[in-house]
Amino acid sequence: MKLTFRKVKAIASNFQASHSVVVVIFNNNQRQTLSGLGNLIRLLPTGTVFLYEFLSPVLSNNGHCTTTIYKYLTAILVAVCGFSCFFSSFTDSYVGDDKKTHYGVATSTGLWPSADSKNVDLSAYKLRIGDFVHAFFALIVFGVLVLLDQKTVSCFYPVSDSTEKTLLKVLPPIVGAISSVVFMLYPNNRHGIGYPSSTDTSQTSKSTSSSST
Repeated sequence: MKLTFRKVKAIASNFQASHSVVVVIFNNNQRQTLSGLGNLIRLLPTGTVFLYEFLSPVLSNNGHCTTTIYKYLTAILVAVCGFSCFFSSFTDSYVGDDKKTHYGVATSTGLWPSADSKNVDLSAYKLRIGDFVHAFFALIVFGVLVLLDQKTVSCFYPVSDSTEKTLLKVLPPIVGAISSVVFMLYPNNRHGIGYPSSTDTSQTSKSTSSSST
């Protein structure tokens, strides 16, 4: 079978078109994956996520734990950040009479410690069942973030790139779907440590309403 110049040119153009389609599909999937991962990170305290992302490459030696000390340091980092995500779910903030934002830990009677405030009912900030649900779920989300960190995973149990890509593709949508159900059943109205304060939230809502009008 003889291939003319026109046939070769047509085959080349078809290959280029199919290659462009594959690249577009890959880029769209990558954007969706990163978007899903970004939505999950929003459920965690900002400072804790920043601390983990900053110290993880250093303490894990970029995933090459040649000595046992790197594994111990990485495990301590994961434990501390996990506890921070869990504990932050039991904290809240309010604006006192001095117009300043105060933080405290939710207890069975209200926030502790709490400054005297006549305009704020601190008993409304007491512990709820949803706090334990959110704390447990924050711990799960942080665990997913650790599993998607190739450096940390390689430090304890090296996996192939294909397995890491599969986890990156599957875990964010699954956890995102579960989170939508959890927050629908147990809405989170707290503005604890590491999350936007009540002042920031009110300012954001005011700016949004003013821009819409």
